[in-house]
Amino acid sequence: MKSLLFTGASGFLGSNTLFKLIRQYDVDTLNFSNSSTYEVNLANQKPVLNRRYEIVLHASGKAHCIPSNKEDENQFYAINFQGTKNICAGLEKFDPPDSFVFISTVAVYGCESGECLTEDSRLDPNTPYGKSKLQAEQYLSEWCEHRCVSLTILRPSLLAGRNPPGNLGAMINGIASGRYLSIADGKARKSIAMAEDIARLIPHCENKSGIFNLCDDLNPSFRELEELISKQLNKPLPIGIPMWLAKCLATTGDLFNLSVINTQKLCKITQTLTFSNEKIKNELGFFPSNVLDNFVIR
Repeated sequence: MKSLLFTGASGFLGSNTLFKLIRQYDVDTLNFSNSSTYEVNLANQKPVLNRRYEIVLHASGKAHCIPSNKEDENQFYAINFQGTKNICAGLEKFDPPDSFVFISTVAVYGCESGECLTEDSRLDPNTPYGKSKLQAEQYLSEWCEHRCVSLTILRPSLLAGRNPPGNLGAMINGIASGRYLSIADGKARKSIAMAEDIARLIPHCENKSGIFNLCDDLNPSFRELEELISKQLNKPLPIGIPMWLAKCLATTGDLFNLSVINTQKLCKITQTLTFSNEKIKNELGFFPSNVLDNFVIR
């Protein structure tokens, strides 16, 4: 088996992929957790590795929250950008890996709406999360080029899997508690990928360089997701409200600084934002799983 170093394996992505990766590779993990091979805080520590790895899967990072102050913003750069520099510094103790796979994000495009955006779309991140991930991409591109390491940058859309964080987790919790409202018939569509697809993808990424969006073919609507989640939870479909009422609630959320509903969140859930997966299919020969057929929420 080839050796693989997996950073961030204790997070959501790891919980949905590690069990599959260990069937394919000799995996060591690097996390905050003391149950990992290396217990390291990459934001302020350079890891001391004990061997060379043929493949590195770098998924450690900060996401799924809106910074409330400058200190919160700086944490994105410390974890996502400086953390990337620190893992690279740790790898320099031995010969460099053959392949480096970096989990980036479609947030580097900085788009709130659009359809079928490709990897050639303009990069204009508008959040600390997107900006810090783009900085990490740029650093890795130079680091890998100078060391003849194949670099695969994956830009997943929203990730689905068991116990998801972020907006998808909030939707599940809202439907479970009966406190979720469907807005404007849930017509907006979003690109989504199965988190476990990352594990299936790694063999396709070995010794392959490039940047690839990751999402399924369907780009499900909010209503389709609401129906799927409601069915699995054995709950009734959420009550729908018109856009004018949603805007009133969002304005109230802005006034009282509410995270549950505000104008920014309303825009995200009522505007279509989808990405193209043609490149990953054509160049890597990888065909993403259908989310509506494979998403098991718990």
